[in-house]
Amino acid sequence: MTNNPATISHLPFGDTEPLMTVEDLSAYLVIPVATLYKWRTLGEGPRGIRIGRHIRYHRSEVQAWLAARAEAVA
Repeated sequence: MTNNPATISHLPFGDTEPLMTVEDLSAYLVIPVATLYKWRTLGEGPRGIRIGRHIRYHRSEVQAWLAARAEAVA
């Protein structure tokens, strides 16, 4: 995950949480980038944010999605 201070300082509402790219999330979840895009078209996967033509993810949203999936399996 890139920690570009310029990017962090421009997040809305004073949020200082770095956003994850699709590639960051792919590496974090150890799944292909194509799977993330497919999940997005199906309305599955963690909630992403469209910024122009790019998709970004809040780490807290990813963690919440993972926790919800863990609860669904248990």
